[in-house]
Amino acid sequence: MAEIKEAKISDLVFDDKNFNKHTEYGMSLIEKSIRNNGAGRSILIDKNNRIIAGNGVTEIAGQIGLDDVQIVETDGTKIIAVKRTDIDLDSKQGREMALADNATAAVDLEWDAEELQKAMDEFAITPQDWGVDIDLEEIPTELDAEKEDADGVVVRISFPTSNDATKFITAYKDTLESIYKASISSL
Repeated sequence: MAEIKEAKISDLVFDDKNFNKHTEYGMSLIEKSIRNNGAGRSILIDKNNRIIAGNGVTEIAGQIGLDDVQIVETDGTKIIAVKRTDIDLDSKQGREMALADNATAAVDLEWDAEELQKAMDEFAITPQDWGVDIDLEEIPTELDAEKEDADGVVVRISFPTSNDATKFITAYKDTLESIYKASISSL
């Protein structure tokens, strides 16, 4: 039988090379799910307590005071199941947790192209073998945007990375278009 150890989130080490930068919206859904339903899935740590999978969940759990961790040691030859004794799948809460699990996975992924490239170089990892459809060679390291509004005013914005530009455009596109009366879809 697997040994269960008690720990605190502070005993875990976040992955400083995490391939997922996470999205603000995705992290807000993770928080909503944990606040409404409690913890619903496990995370994965290595032999040194470094988080392999579940950095976002662990971050949110720590922020809202869910500090206790149960560590189940395994060598990967068995599936570890988290059994919630207070929930039935065929209940509102059970079905909502199933939906939340899939929905947060879908919206909380923002690839860190720089970390992916480093892993490719250092470990000969091929992201495409894992369904990661990202052309790392075409991702600019800096993005400049220049747009002239209806009154002839030129607006110039520089971003350190294309991911920063994408976040900014996603968050402020409607506001910028209404202020400058110019489409920014060509950025």
